[in-house]
Amino acid sequence: MKTQSLSQKFIGDRAFYKYVLAVAVPIMVQTGITNFVSLLDNIMVGRTGTEQMSGVAIVNQLIFVFYLCCFGGFSGVGIFTAQYYGAKDDEGIRHTFRYKLWLGFVLLCAAVFVFIFFGKDLISLYLRGTDDGGDLAAALGFGCEYLKIMLFSLPAFALAQVYSNTLRECGETVVPMRAGLSAVFVNLLFNYLLIYGKFGFPALGVKGAAAATLLSRYVELLVVAVWTHRHKDKCPYITGIYKTLVLPFALVKKYFLTGSPLLINEALWSAGMAMLAQCYSMRGLNVVAAQNIANTVCNVFNVVFFAMGDAIAIIIGQHLGAREYDKAKDETNKIIAFAIFIATLVGIVILSTSHLFPMIYNTTPEAKRIASHFLIAQAVFTPQIALLHTSYFTIRSGGKTVITFLFDSVFMWVVCVPAAFLLSRFTNIYVVWIFVILQMTEWIKCVIGVVLIRKGVWMNNIVSD
Repeated sequence: MKTQSLSQKFIGDRAFYKYVLAVAVPIMVQTGITNFVSLLDNIMVGRTGTEQMSGVAIVNQLIFVFYLCCFGGFSGVGIFTAQYYGAKDDEGIRHTFRYKLWLGFVLLCAAVFVFIFFGKDLISLYLRGTDDGGDLAAALGFGCEYLKIMLFSLPAFALAQVYSNTLRECGETVVPMRAGLSAVFVNLLFNYLLIYGKFGFPALGVKGAAAATLLSRYVELLVVAVWTHRHKDKCPYITGIYKTLVLPFALVKKYFLTGSPLLINEALWSAGMAMLAQCYSMRGLNVVAAQNIANTVCNVFNVVFFAMGDAIAIIIGQHLGAREYDKAKDETNKIIAFAIFIATLVGIVILSTSHLFPMIYNTTPEAKRIASHFLIAQAVFTPQIALLHTSYFTIRSGGKTVITFLFDSVFMWVVCVPAAFLLSRFTNIYVVWIFVILQMTEWIKCVIGVVLIRKGVWMNNIVSD
């Protein structure tokens, strides 16, 4: 009887999984292909040399902070979008769309300012470790070249995310997938043409990689924006969206108070991840290259269960907006269990291929060895990462952004960053063991996340007014 009860609690029927996958698979495909092309991009740059790959990897780690700030800021107000959609409130969706536009503009201005005036110094922070046979000055030069071009891609990224996030929160996940597919095709094609100088194009190396990414961002924006405005029957909220950008102050205050903890959380978390990468980089350029290889490979596989977090945000958010609390709790348990199951399979795949992917790169044998070890370690902790990811999105779906702030970024800066700083600078422990120790500290978060979900503190309707 107990086994049957557990089965009913954590395993859904065929209709349930068909529904979840209908939401999650387009996100998986879009993100998966994007990350797969990033892997190919990474390999293409990596085959030009360790310094080129390291310079590009460092810049991408820094730009990742901007990407996650957009993600956090848009997702914060996106909680309202999903619930407005569940309540069939088109005017509410318009308000959240306009709020995203303003927020994206502010974040863009801040990012451009930081990268123009402090970009070189930020890149240099990752090049203060041991020389270990690499040319640190060359890596810095390649990173600066790449950053100058990538700055022009940031406006397109921010605006494309405003459209894509709104569409997903309203249940339309296929169009953002198509836009992503178009972008990655353009990116892959021009990577090949511009990095190596094929078919009469100049061989630009890292500049070519940046130019290809720049072009692909604008293609993605064009596809998603044109479709949205041409299908007003499916997106009625887009009608008159630019007639005014003025928002009622009461709503701005409401969105800000709910969403700002999530924005701050993503900013601090991504900055914390950048800090962890900097701590790892103290062990040399080979570690920078190895970590870049491992992270890029894992990103391709991890989208399979990461999409479950987006599914929770969309599905559970709509249930909460419709006040279907029992249904929200039941489906949350099943989605989390499904994500952990998928993550276990993903971990097995990563583990079995951990020695293969590093061999593709034109880098040092030491960098390949360390990359393989990073992949093994990440494979072991993949189910844990799935649990944390889906727990985070569950708590967030009900507007409990302060809890997610404590759960995520506060833990990062209070526990993980100090531990990495001390271990990287005051011990000789192997860098992969530092990663393992940091993952083990997150067992605390796993326990807290499970307790919060079981108590149901996240089940709130935040658009009833």
